[in-house]
Amino acid sequence: MAQMTPTPLLLLDNSNMISLINEGRFLCTNLSFDDARGILDTHDENDVIRCFTNHDIEDIIFDYLGISSRSYAHRAVRSMAPGQDAIVFKLYTTPSETQPIIRSQDGIEAKKIQNVYVYCQLLSRTE
Repeated sequence: MAQMTPTPLLLLDNSNMISLINEGRFLCTNLSFDDARGILDTHDENDVIRCFTNHDIEDIIFDYLGISSRSYAHRAVRSMAPGQDAIVFKLYTTPSETQPIIRSQDGIEAKKIQNVYVYCQLLSRTE
């Protein structure tokens, strides 16, 4: 079993990011999806902690961003160490400008009501 680094890379979402920036100085940088994928690809599975429980975000990471599916350990983290990094997957929704109605094969109607967007940021605690 590989040993975890003292400051593993953290995977965060909108809600748990805010609870981690309670002490210290931080630098936040926008990331492209390619950059986020590249950072994750440079870390062993055991060197990454998933701090969120939202399964929709996991689907986004693995299905839409093209990041290889891994079983990252989950742990609630309350603070970051100086020099520690995190990738934040930020979701936001907007009302749909159009509300098309679609019908499934069995005739059930579904209506589009919102758009979901995601972007990535690198959060680093500098001190």
